[in-house]
Amino acid sequence: MSYTSDEIMTVTAARALTDRMTCFVGIGLPSEAANLARTTHAPNLVLIYESGTIGAKPGVLPLSIGDGILAETAESVVSVPEIFNYWLQPGRIDVGFLGAAQLDKFGNINTTVIGNYADPAVRLPGAGGAPEIAAACKEVIVIIRQSRRTFVDCVDFVTSVGFGDGHGTRQRLGLTGAGPRRIITDLGVLEPGPETSELLLTGIYPGVLVTDIKERTGWDLRVSAELSEIPKPSQSELTALRSLLATMPASEAGGSADSQPGEQAGGPQPGKPDRALVPPRATKEAAR
Repeated sequence: MSYTSDEIMTVTAARALTDRMTCFVGIGLPSEAANLARTTHAPNLVLIYESGTIGAKPGVLPLSIGDGILAETAESVVSVPEIFNYWLQPGRIDVGFLGAAQLDKFGNINTTVIGNYADPAVRLPGAGGAPEIAAACKEVIVIIRQSRRTFVDCVDFVTSVGFGDGHGTRQRLGLTGAGPRRIITDLGVLEPGPETSELLLTGIYPGVLVTDIKERTGWDLRVSAELSEIPKPSQSELTALRSLLATMPASEAGGSADSQPGEQAGGPQPGKPDRALVPPRATKEAAR
């Protein structure tokens, strides 16, 4: 059964989630991965969205973090300050998903500017809740397409700290979470080295060459001695994922790996009931 690069990224991310985990979810591929995991191997996965929904069990993929289906199916709905102050910052969330415009060899994330901060070539959406997720979640998974534009030796601006300038930086800064444990790309998976915290290539998709990955990396990428081939998506995984995607409007399905809350918001689906959005005061539609 053939599959797309987005599909193998989503399936790989879903496999990283285990039953009874608490997962801070964004919109786009992270939401697809989390909901795929919940509908397949992790039925007790607790989905937490930035808008304040805890334990959401949407039967369809949400259009945004303010989609009413999240509040309708959640075990609890709390305020945005409670999500951050009580759940996230004290380390009560197991895993958080992040995207990035730039990522460097120590897993630092830039979603602020391209170029000089005072006179940037491009001004990006900004931080949103990403710095808190990067600092306090027990672990972070980054989903990003790999190219020399996105995988740079040093980010232009550190929006969210990965491992700073190397091993030990997180401890010196007092960051309680473990930082980025997996970088899932359209070519494979990178993980921090145990001694340096520099990202290593640890997994590769079927049919992808190590030389291809190195050519699309802005630093001298090291390869793990235990490099393994990541299993291709199974028929059951693809069927479940495509069933989820079929619940989205055609223009929304297959969200970007770099999408953040709010960027995938859409209007009513033609021929389908409109899903009411949570009132604006209960949401925090900040792009990370």
